[in-house]
Amino acid sequence: MVERSGAVSAPIVSYGLSMGIDQSRAGYRSSRDRQFRLLHLIREKGELSPMQLPAVLQVSMETVRRDLRALESQGLVRRTYGRVVPVESGAFETSLAMRSQINPEEKLRLAAAVVERLGESQLVYLDEGYTEQLIAQRLPDHLRLTIVTPALPIAMMLASRPNIQVIILGGRVRGNTLGVVDTLAVDMLRQLNFDLAIIGANGVSIEHGMTTPDPAVAAVKAAAIERSTRRIFVGAHHKFGNRTFVSFAQLSDFELIITGQELSSTWATRLIAAGAQLLRV
Repeated sequence: MVERSGAVSAPIVSYGLSMGIDQSRAGYRSSRDRQFRLLHLIREKGELSPMQLPAVLQVSMETVRRDLRALESQGLVRRTYGRVVPVESGAFETSLAMRSQINPEEKLRLAAAVVERLGESQLVYLDEGYTEQLIAQRLPDHLRLTIVTPALPIAMMLASRPNIQVIILGGRVRGNTLGVVDTLAVDMLRQLNFDLAIIGANGVSIEHGMTTPDPAVAAVKAAAIERSTRRIFVGAHHKFGNRTFVSFAQLSDFELIITGQELSSTWATRLIAAGAQLLRV
């Protein structure tokens, strides 16, 4: 389910060619075919400006708007601030590379806000994800920390830091996100205790809490939350109002939920009314 909430970054013609679109194909046999192609493009690129799409699809701007409304009504995409992004589900999950292209400026602010709230924590669980990588990059040199993570990129990034001891979970590595999952990871977490867990998700809703498309990922996140004294959730604004496959936590499980100032005031009011401690940065 999706709660409904442009800048042009490249010349339209060259953008279409860079995506491998056959510009000689004029039109589509049906609106369903066109919407299927549109969804494929959005999922392939991660984030697009609607203004770029008429020339790519060889249709009018009004047709593009109508198709985007249809896809949004089905919970497949989300339009926000002149951009359109794919909505993750049990059947689709963005790659780590794609996540680095979606709302990057917002995610930089989120990472800085999390680092400011480490407090006296020394034993920290740092979840997988692109925002979490930005957090890892910003961990201060003057703190001695033990970081436990399921993310191979984070472990590699921190391994050479003299003030940080890195422990990576064991288990199966997911190729899409380079995160470690399955029973070995969960069993290892159940033996550990954390001062702080920094957790992300693919979707956040009031009714279903924090969700992720993969049950194995959900099990790892839930185990880390269970073993932590403090918990902070961090996620960009476009994840709010999305529901994916598996719930692993509720809003009330976190001492603080950090997102961007791009989150609408309507959504912020709803979250606070539901008991969430919310910070928009």
